[in-house]
Amino acid sequence: MSVLVDQLGRVATDLRVSVTDRCTLRCQYCMPAEGLPWMPPEEMLTDAELLRVVGIFVELGVTQVRLTGGEPLLRRSIVDLVAGIAALTPRPKIAMTTNGLALGRLAAPLKAAGLDRVNVSLDTVDRGVYETLTRRDRLADVESGLRAAAEAGLTPVKVNAVAMRGVNDDSVAEVLRWCLERGYELRFIEQMPLDAQHAWDRSALVTAAEVRERLQRRFTLTPLPGRGSAPAQRYLVDDGPGTVGVIASVTEPFCQACDRTRLTADGQVRNCLFSNRETDLRGPLRSGATDEQLAALIRGEMWRKAPGHGIGRADFHQPDRPMSAIGG
Repeated sequence: MSVLVDQLGRVATDLRVSVTDRCTLRCQYCMPAEGLPWMPPEEMLTDAELLRVVGIFVELGVTQVRLTGGEPLLRRSIVDLVAGIAALTPRPKIAMTTNGLALGRLAAPLKAAGLDRVNVSLDTVDRGVYETLTRRDRLADVESGLRAAAEAGLTPVKVNAVAMRGVNDDSVAEVLRWCLERGYELRFIEQMPLDAQHAWDRSALVTAAEVRERLQRRFTLTPLPGRGSAPAQRYLVDDGPGTVGVIASVTEPFCQACDRTRLTADGQVRNCLFSNRETDLRGPLRSGATDEQLAALIRGEMWRKAPGHGIGRADFHQPDRPMSAIGG
């Protein structure tokens, strides 16, 4: 099977797989307090279906698989799913983005199954602010999960943080200090228009430039070369060894180097996080399609990938699916 190339010559090697749209938190920038209507179980791909599709992606040149949600640790079979991906040939690197609440009990089994590393979403280290942002008093569980991940060897343990104006934007330096002291690699991510409420407002965005300026009041940041297709621009902090990354998806987009593609929990292929179209694999999969037929559908979706996400353009339309249903 040929590689996943688009019309600009970009080749997809990084697959983001959403294994559920459900989540244990209700983060303000993601979903309403009451939650969302979840996908019916019968609409979601089974483990066998997921493993078959991921295997096709690997044959098409994917070298890294990142499991996302929703909250991926809510999928009861997540350890077995990781083991199944680790058994693929050639074996891809396996990462996971999680809110960390269940990592305390699952970090070691996930490592044993083949998970290589984790990114844990944590926007603040202040218990009160955490509860305000997530609508849950679970900061202690996240801290326990991070420790368990490090002890299990899911390294480098990375922390993803979103700065929100008037909520936690004044404490970005404190979050970095906290991560440096514990050996975690922090990534600040600009808030993107992917909330279920469609309430995102660019005028309220805490930009990457603002985050860097606030960090530089306390730390010396030295840009690291060799970013390649990585979404984060990394900086050495105070001459190292610690680093911090900034992902400026909105104000400093990196679409020209994007090597990512996505598979939703209900079997849809998306060539961009912000795409307003997707290709169905679940229907053909359950109707007896061959691997080559599924691969052709995947290649076709990737070939249509736009030059960029278009945020800020007059014709930009926020995806109907929220982040929790797309996968990060």
